[in-house]
This record gives sequence, structure tokens and C-alpha cells, in this order.
Amino acid sequence: MDRPLTRNIHADRRPIDLRGYRDNGGYEGLRVGLGLSPADCLQRIKDSNLRGRGGAGFPTGLKWSFVPMGEDCSPGHKYLICNADEMEPGTFKDRLLLECDPHQLIEGMILAAYTIGADVAYIFIRSEYHIAAQRLREGIVDCEREGLLGDNIQGSGYSLHMHVHASAGRYICGEETALISSLEGKRANPRAKPPFPQVSGLWGRPTIVNNVETLSNIAHIIERGPQWFNDLGLTEDAGTKMYGVSGRVKNPGCWELPMGTPIRTVLEEYAGGMADGYELRGFLPGGGSTDFLTADHLDLAMDYDTIGKAGSRLGTGTLIVLDDATCPVGFVKNLMDFFAQESCGFCTPCRDGLPWSAQVLDDIENGQGKPEDLDTLERQVEFIGAIGNTHCALAPGAMEPLQSALKYFRADFEAHINQGCCPWKARQ
Repeated sequence: MDRPLTRNIHADRRPIDLRGYRDNGGYEGLRVGLGLSPADCLQRIKDSNLRGRGGAGFPTGLKWSFVPMGEDCSPGHKYLICNADEMEPGTFKDRLLLECDPHQLIEGMILAAYTIGADVAYIFIRSEYHIAAQRLREGIVDCEREGLLGDNIQGSGYSLHMHVHASAGRYICGEETALISSLEGKRANPRAKPPFPQVSGLWGRPTIVNNVETLSNIAHIIERGPQWFNDLGLTEDAGTKMYGVSGRVKNPGCWELPMGTPIRTVLEEYAGGMADGYELRGFLPGGGSTDFLTADHLDLAMDYDTIGKAGSRLGTGTLIVLDDATCPVGFVKNLMDFFAQESCGFCTPCRDGLPWSAQVLDDIENGQGKPEDLDTLERQVEFIGAIGNTHCALAPGAMEPLQSALKYFRADFEAHINQGCCPWKARQ
């Protein structure tokens, strides 16, 4: 099984129900896991070298190990939260997993919760994902009916109650502490760390937050073992990855491929290459909050370290393609407008700096730019883009496409200023 995450996903995207899931080997991972101790399950996840698939790539087993266990944990609830609030521009991989194979996520969450000793789990889902939310709720009810959720799961003595919670609909909820605040019914502002959620999260209790793709891997690792998972990757990063491509390509979509698959393979073999009449100028490799790469980077492996060394981030692994008929200034301005709107407003550089940057880009795009505007944008990138100058990573992420656009496409910015208009609009 070299593509475990999508083994139940068919071309017509019809969902698989509990019976079909079990007929295809589903919940075998749960059977294996409940026969192990939580410590043994944790060791399997550590040895698998699974890294978080939400963007940061933090080692999952290490993250879980920070949860107080045994005598180190005071009596009370522990929580597991699935971050299904998929709002990163250009990202749609989790939606595919949620809509087509909800039980894969549910099984992974049961095992994750068992490992960290959580007795309550929440799926915090993007409010627009109506179909996915419905199928998850149906799946939870079916599992409760079959004794796979609820009290004394499969006679193991372990109990877990799972709930689906619709997001309030803000990008900032993708940050785990802002998500926790929202789930508590508060304004979705990120929290200062420490304390970290693993120690003091939802309602002050130990909490783990992982995204959909990460948790969907758990049952497969527990059942088949860490070495199997390590062998799936092409580089030092283990497992498979959901890669996506959007933009002017012949076959935009999402595919499960070995971690470390070359960018060229994703773009040309699976996405079919550029649409007829268009050429590649650049791409964001991991959603809207990553740095541009160019055609010179096509032979790089799509893994965390390789893309990081090239000056960008793997992020969500979903490429957004910039073609030669699209204005790079307008491209970046569109992203900056989004990030400025989605700021929680807690800290000044993000609340005021992003709208300021968006306005400068708007002036340049509309032919009102001045040469000194580029200096302004460079200063914004230097200050706002520095981790530590803002309360969370939203603003530094928003600066990534801008700073790399100024690096690779500076001549396009200068042409807007020198010609007093957008050259792309002038051609139309």
C-alpha cells in the first residue's frame, strides 16, 4: 500500500461508509493500537518520523510527548483537536480527505487521543465545508453505534467522545492557539507561548492540535509500523504527501505522492504542465504564505528541508502557479489584501502594516506608484517579516510572497512605476 491516504478515494469522489471502510481493512489500526500501551503507540509515531502536514512540519511524536502523562498530569480532561479549518490560499487537500474518507480521520483521531490520554476530541472544521461536516457527523454516529467511539471502546476500558465544531470562519483560526480561543467561544486571537497547548490549552487543560492530513496517517503507522512509513518517502522525510497544483496548468488537482517527489514531476507529469500558450514564471510551493520559487527550482525535492534551503517553505505542499500572462504585482496584491483582511488585529505590525503594504501595492498596480514605494515595501518586509516582531506568524507569512516577488520580479514592479500603469492591463 504505497498510497495509504487515498486508497479509498475514487475518481467520482463518492464517500466510503463505515462498512466499506472496514471491508477494506479500516479500524485494523485501532485494533492493533488498543492492544498496545499509549507509550508504545507514542514510540511508533516517534520512530515513523511523521512531521506535521499543516505547514510547519514539526515532528508529531515529539509534539505529543510534551503532554503530561501519568503522575505528571492532574485529574481532569485532556483534549485532542483536529484542525480542519483549511483556509490557506491555494490549499484543498484536506477537503478531499474529509469528504471522501471521513473514517480514516476518525480512526486516526481515536488512536491519537488514546496515545495522549485524551477523553474528548473536536474536529474544528471550516464552516464552508458543509458536505465534509455532514459526513463526519454521520461517521461519528455510526462509530458510536458500533462501539468504536463512546464509553469503553471495543471493551478496552478506554473512552472517547468526539464532536464536530464549525469554525467561525477566519484564517487566523489556523493558528492553534487562536483556534483554541475560538473553540472556547472567545475572539480568535493567538495566545502567548509558553504555556504551550500541550500543557495548558483548551480550557486550561493539556491539548494537542494536529491537522487533517497528519491525523489521517496515524492508523496506518500504528498498524503497519514505523519502518513501513519511513520507506514510503524518497528523501529523509518519511511517508507520502498530498500535493496540489492550481493555476494555468492543464490538469489542476491534488495527488498523494511519495514525500520528496520532485517539483517537476508534480507540475509536469501530474498537473500536465502549463496550459497551452502560457509559460511558467514562478510558483508558491506551499500555499499563499510561502516564498516564490522559479523554473530554476523545478528539480528540487518537495520536502521540508530541501524547499527550506531553497528559500521557501513546503507549507501545505500545494503549488500556486504564476504564468507569464499574469501580473506578479497584482498576484501579490491579491494575497496581501486577503492577509490584511484576515489579521486578528491584536498587534500593530499586522493590524496596520499589512493594510499599509496592500495600499502601496494597490497604488503601484494602478499606476500611482513612486520609486520610493519599493523602499517602503522592503522596509515592511524587513520589519513585519521578522519572526518575533509580531504576536504570531500570520504577518511574517504574508510577507513571504512579497519579499520573494521583489527578489525575482523586481523589474515588473519598476515597469509599473516607470510606465504609470500595469503593463499587463495595458496589453489587453
